[in-house]
Amino acid sequence: MPRPPPPIVLAFAGSDPSSGAGIQADLLTLAARGCHPLAVVTAITVQDTTGVEAVQAVEARWVIEQARRVLDDMSVGAVKIGLIGSSENAAAIARVVADYVNVPVVLDPVLASGRGDQLADAETIEALRKHLIPRATVLTPNSIEARRLAFFDEDGQGADRALDVTALRLLERGAEFVLVTGTHEPTASVVNTLYGRGGTIRSDRWDRLPENYHGSGCTLASAIAAALARGLAVPEAVRDAQEYVWQTLVHGFRPGRGQSLPNRFYWARGGERLGAED
Repeated sequence: MPRPPPPIVLAFAGSDPSSGAGIQADLLTLAARGCHPLAVVTAITVQDTTGVEAVQAVEARWVIEQARRVLDDMSVGAVKIGLIGSSENAAAIARVVADYVNVPVVLDPVLASGRGDQLADAETIEALRKHLIPRATVLTPNSIEARRLAFFDEDGQGADRALDVTALRLLERGAEFVLVTGTHEPTASVVNTLYGRGGTIRSDRWDRLPENYHGSGCTLASAIAAALARGLAVPEAVRDAQEYVWQTLVHGFRPGRGQSLPNRFYWARGGERLGAED
């Protein structure tokens, strides 16, 4: 008898030639976490470890056709959404995932690169808020993205708003859970907090590492999707993914002139598992 397949996860994201972020990061992470990845490309980018120079969105009909083809052929245990490329793609992806209401969706709202290159215009952000946040099982913004999404229609976009207030606003927009990562907050440690409709569910504290990393957000969202596809509940999936991501960062490497990259297969080169702050 044929062996059953590993958990299958469908990723929507842009292509990153450096494999630091984007669909390549999703594929590496999902494979490293024991899943079989399916890949729908939403945009083509010109970038390296120093930043993004250009983005070309894939036409929405191509996004839909890529997804429909593999979904008609294989059953998926989770969906991960990253860079969407355009407002039309936001609506297209929402139409696809609406047909799979029992499949968890992890949404990484990619609004800018690590260097600060803008990857979503105002129309795309509004479409993301309208079409995709209501479909998200877990929304995974960093604190800057969270405030921008929550208060996009207000002057200043909530730059000084408390993160619990920010998360509540995103939950009110339809996300089931919101994981706000604290890399950009002025704290000694990085504090990542998971919020649900009842308030804070868990808060995890991690040593702040000295390097800047390209693709850590993609890695986290994909690792959560992998854990959900393996059957973990959201709080456990979030903790499992954070532990994995911390290991990829502490074992990270700097292959070019820019940011370091997470080492998603750190264990394959004999890398020891290092302790993290509880």
